[in-house]
Amino acid sequence: MTLRTLDSLGDLAGRTVLIRCDFNVPLTDGRIADEGRIVASLPTLRALLEQGAKVVAMSHLGRPKGEPDPKYSLAPVAERLGELLGAEVAFAADTVGEDAHRVRIALEDGQLALLENLRFDPRETSKDATERATFAAELAAGADAFVSDGFGVVHREQASVFEIAQALPSAAGLLVQRELEVLSRLTEAPERPYAVVLGGSKVSDKLGVIEHLLPRVDRLLIGGGMLFTFLAAKGLGVASSLLERDQLERVRGYIADAEQRGVELLLPTDVVVAERFDADAEHEAVAADAIESSRFGGSGIGLDIGPDTAAAFADAIRSARTVFWNGPMGVFEMDAFAAGTKAVAQALTETDGLAVVGGGDSAAAVRQLGFDDDAFGHISTGGGASLEFLEGSRLPGLEVLGW
Repeated sequence: MTLRTLDSLGDLAGRTVLIRCDFNVPLTDGRIADEGRIVASLPTLRALLEQGAKVVAMSHLGRPKGEPDPKYSLAPVAERLGELLGAEVAFAADTVGEDAHRVRIALEDGQLALLENLRFDPRETSKDATERATFAAELAAGADAFVSDGFGVVHREQASVFEIAQALPSAAGLLVQRELEVLSRLTEAPERPYAVVLGGSKVSDKLGVIEHLLPRVDRLLIGGGMLFTFLAAKGLGVASSLLERDQLERVRGYIADAEQRGVELLLPTDVVVAERFDADAEHEAVAADAIESSRFGGSGIGLDIGPDTAAAFADAIRSARTVFWNGPMGVFEMDAFAAGTKAVAQALTETDGLAVVGGGDSAAAVRQLGFDDDAFGHISTGGGASLEFLEGSRLPGLEVLGW
């Protein structure tokens, strides 16, 4: 089947178009800390507004418990969106209530409104399909078409992603279309060598993508908290570092599978070990087989890949033609443990091929560490969605658009 795109909706001038964006951005004291997802939504929004559509945007933010919570309000997003577009964005204080109705009927051609956080209504994420469908019908009332442009949620079967696409003529936005074009290049005859860099805290979060990609990649680089389960699977001591004991046997299987397939599995040869999980903690780089011999003994905790590993990873990345990276190499939020993540990000900017940052914490890291988005081939807006795409998992929000 073929993904339905904006062209399939015909002339949208004067028509009311609902658009599902992903404005789930980090807020610090009510201020947006990373506006990457907002910026990524602009091309589709501009395309709709320039056609003369009456555009009603909707999104979730954070994990409110199915009721209004001021700390998860999308009001700061509406303000910033207006600044980026250079036009006023009307903000509704609810999703399907009186204020949303007032804001929507007041829209004129080429104007934009943003509804309050969808997850303030428990029906958005309900396990009951009937409840979700009811909420979707209320959102769709008075609208002529629906555009799905929140790639970060296409792996969710939620009212504003799945049911609403069945209630209205629907199509993918430019952001979703671009994500699929890039991610498909990672699964359909990628240029080689093909390297995948995985980090983050837990192996269990990456099981599916490791299994699906092992037969497809040339190099697999492992960092972040998950590296300690790999080291332990090889019989090395990891002191008090993060360890998923219940995954040891499975990881041993991955190691054996990689060897059998001729996949180059790069594990850290050195690690930065700290006395405790703290930005100001004493720390030192030690060999991967000497973690328990650091000056912190059995209480030491690994918080980053070491400098030798960072250099080796950078070389492996730079010499690849296709690279996918998901998950930081260490606790990048703390300066003392950000060097590994920074080295990986820098290497991706120097790759002579397609370099994809897989959203989530990886996207946050490159921006926090001072990299420009344009330095990378692509920064995905969906961490979980991009991983599930690469796993070959079912993505309800795409299926309903014809994918």
